[in-house]
Amino acid sequence: MNKIITVIAAAVLVGLSISACAQNNKKTDTEMKTLVAYFSATGTTEAVARDLAEVTGATLYEIKPEVRYTAADLDWRDKTSRSSVEMQDRSSRPAIVKDLADADSYDRIFIGFPVWWYTAPTIINTFIEAYGFKGKTVIFFATSGGSSIDKANAEFKEQYPEINWKAGKTLNSESKAEIQAWESSLDRHDR
Repeated sequence: MNKIITVIAAAVLVGLSISACAQNNKKTDTEMKTLVAYFSATGTTEAVARDLAEVTGATLYEIKPEVRYTAADLDWRDKTSRSSVEMQDRSSRPAIVKDLADADSYDRIFIGFPVWWYTAPTIINTFIEAYGFKGKTVIFFATSGGSSIDKANAEFKEQYPEINWKAGKTLNSESKAEIQAWESSLDRHDR
């Protein structure tokens, strides 16, 4: 009888040890390295990205096109403007300055952009394809004059299934407290 109790107790201890080791392998919120990367043609998305990086304690990184966008490039009413041409051709990949040296070290990546033609500008595809982010958690945030981020969330989840996508949000005039509450709600869904 004592042998049976000893074997059962040993099995329970082994099970608890394995469980504790597995839990220790999961990074806590403070151990996770977070990046806030953003593309901002006019400065609007940059302001939101700065607030998000501040409230999350994240590294801030600007996605820079090799050739900056001019006001004429951004004229959505002109079908021959640079942004119009890029958005008409979803395979367009505008060149970026590739200077994010430690991209693989981040566990969670927020990617911000202005909504163009109801989705993310194709420069966001360039950024994702340049750095991969396979197995990483990626969350979009956007600024917009009235369009939703939903189309970008759906398109990118389908285009890049190797990424752990979380539904993003349009952050136009949210306060830092509102941004913090949103970011905290994302963490609660991880647990």
